[in-house]
Amino acid sequence: MLIEEIMSKEVISLSPEHTVNDALTIMQQNKIRHLPIVSDGTRLVGIVTDRDLKEVVPSLYSDAPDVTVYKLSLSEIMTKNPITGHPMDFVEEAAVIFYDNKIGCLPIVSNGELVGVITETDLLYKYIELTGVHQPGSQIEVRVPNIPGILFEVSKVFHEHKLNVLSVLVYPDKENENNKILVIRVKTMNPLNIINGLRKNGFEVLWPNVPGIVT
Repeated sequence: MLIEEIMSKEVISLSPEHTVNDALTIMQQNKIRHLPIVSDGTRLVGIVTDRDLKEVVPSLYSDAPDVTVYKLSLSEIMTKNPITGHPMDFVEEAAVIFYDNKIGCLPIVSNGELVGVITETDLLYKYIELTGVHQPGSQIEVRVPNIPGILFEVSKVFHEHKLNVLSVLVYPDKENENNKILVIRVKTMNPLNIINGLRKNGFEVLWPNVPGIVT
């Protein structure tokens, strides 16, 4: 999946000449935590976050707060030359950028112009959608040998039971590098028959560990 499929294209932004007070007002009105800073209307030059604002805005409990900070230009507090993505980058690559750099927002730039943004919340929503956890169903975890064609063999069991699979995630087995863990979400609230079918075909079902199932 490409970034352009999930990014927000209607981007709220300010210029370097806007003030801290402008940024506070815009963030509060629109309930956002990140503001791209653009020059000449579209050229990204920085980003301001709610954390940046908290670091300069005086505390409510200050005895003599310095109200002049509200007039500071954003050019004085913004992060210059922020990390960016491209609309044709993969979402998985963007997730790695978020993880490695511990950021909450990624401006998306094409031909030098700001064309969108994605946030960590966007990535979370997309993960929920892709894994199908927002739909009624059950989760099954199966330990399988890490060999070519094993996913096809497992899928045949679901086909035999005429059961729709919502998503499949593959994880390494921490106990044995020669195995993989398949996390399969299926469209049924009663997975007992498919668990029984998997075990009859020699697959190790880790979850749910239902007692009394024929193996």
